[in-house]
Amino acid sequence: QVQLVESGGGLGQAGDSLRLSCAASGRAFRNYAMGWFRQAPGKEREYVAAIARSTGITFYADSVKGRFTISRDNANNMMYLQMNMLKPEDTAIYYCAARTRKSLSTSAYFMEGAYDYWGQGTQVAVSS
Repeated sequence: QVQLVESGGGLGQAGDSLRLSCAASGRAFRNYAMGWFRQAPGKEREYVAAIARSTGITFYADSVKGRFTISRDNANNMMYLQMNMLKPEDTAIYYCAARTRKSLSTSAYFMEGAYDYWGQGTQVAVSS
């Protein structure tokens, strides 16, 4: 029912900046908790960042804290991930995720299972 489409991925080198976008369908976007996850080659998908539905409070994995910024534009059903100071270890497919049901507890934002819908992913490749 809910469609999520990521864009903005590409090739870069260490130190570059890149902004990922996630376009979401639905009139109730402002009520969705949203998150970014990534999957590097040969590794499991991992949590990157999340943003709450009402307050807009943000959460970050330690690996990206201080470099990445998650934000949302509820008027346009958009979520963003601003990635600065990119590192080769940031190379991965980045996925947008949404939870459309009841409100989450704080700890649940880190869990893949807390999200109901996922985008197709956008590739980010960072060389040294």
